[in-house]
Amino acid sequence: MSCIYSTSVSSISAKLNFTALPNHKPKFVCSLGGAVAEPKAVNATEPLLLNAARGKEVERPPVWLMRQAGSYQTLCEKHPSFRERSENVDLVVEISLQPWKVFRPDGVILFSDILTPLSGMNIPFDIVKGKGPIIFDPIRSAADVEKVREFTPDESVPYVGEALTILRKEVNNEAALLGFVGAPFTLASYVVEGGSSKHFSKIKRLAFSEPKVLHALLQKFATSMAKYIQYQADKGAQAVQIFDSWATELSPVDFEEFSLPYLKQIVDTVKRTHPNLPLILYASGSGGLIERLPLTGVDVVSLDWTVDMAEGRRRLGPNVAVQGNVDPGVLFGSKEFITERIKDTVRKAGNGKHILNLGHGIVVGTPEENVAHFFEVAKGLSY
Repeated sequence: MSCIYSTSVSSISAKLNFTALPNHKPKFVCSLGGAVAEPKAVNATEPLLLNAARGKEVERPPVWLMRQAGSYQTLCEKHPSFRERSENVDLVVEISLQPWKVFRPDGVILFSDILTPLSGMNIPFDIVKGKGPIIFDPIRSAADVEKVREFTPDESVPYVGEALTILRKEVNNEAALLGFVGAPFTLASYVVEGGSSKHFSKIKRLAFSEPKVLHALLQKFATSMAKYIQYQADKGAQAVQIFDSWATELSPVDFEEFSLPYLKQIVDTVKRTHPNLPLILYASGSGGLIERLPLTGVDVVSLDWTVDMAEGRRRLGPNVAVQGNVDPGVLFGSKEFITERIKDTVRKAGNGKHILNLGHGIVVGTPEENVAHFFEVAKGLSY
């Protein structure tokens, strides 16, 4: 086992001229994913984010940002393949911890991709810089669906479990460790379309001309993603976010047929084995579906910025927590403007049951000093 010496100061901190935290000690990081370091005392305090997700009283809204583990320019140069970065335990851990070491968010999310399980389901793919996801053999027929295997995480993605276990120890309950998965309809959209899409004509053609074929595919994804969430929880994830990015391309009636039942099935399956695991659902552009999202049974619904937070809270009802929903573009504004928008969002969300976040991921080119300001303001709030 070879080891490399590391002070674990992220590329973000270098770029922002941040210094290592006062209590930070250099350690040896080992290529097998382990760490030779002084033993940590286990922190028994429940992370703020979990308490907010469960509706418990908290002193302020917890905060984390989607795509917060995004500044790893030096790693991109050394490891240009996204799949290499997201399927190597050491790199996954390092990238996941970068924002934690600099900003101390209340949630630390695994660096991965929603398409990571596809190879283990006999769906070859790659993620190409400048092009995005590429599905080598798009699924368009019943025969294609028949070839799709159900996902076995411990066999197909052991690096995910290893990374989560290491991250859980590193974060040590000072923040919640978040895992994530793609929702069945969103995953089906990628594999049917062959990658990203503007019009989703292929998946809709399949849905409306051969619905049984699509339902068979969705069922395989639902069963597999439930297992994947359970696996992530068993390996250390304390909450899991489900991304249904493309479900909002469906009309409400079609959402009720092709997305909602499979999301509910996933939640029901996971809650039988992990009843206390908070599940978060994010679907961008969900303004027309808000009332339907709590029907999935999730604990938290994450709203994008196109919905007024007060209106979204009212439409969701009192039984579900809310996450979001500052416009990522706000981070290009002045610090005063950022502060104003944070306070407006928190005020409209009300006391408790709110996780402060952006309404989508951090945009490339966002000034990192503004990200630092976002966290500083958010963590200085109190109810």
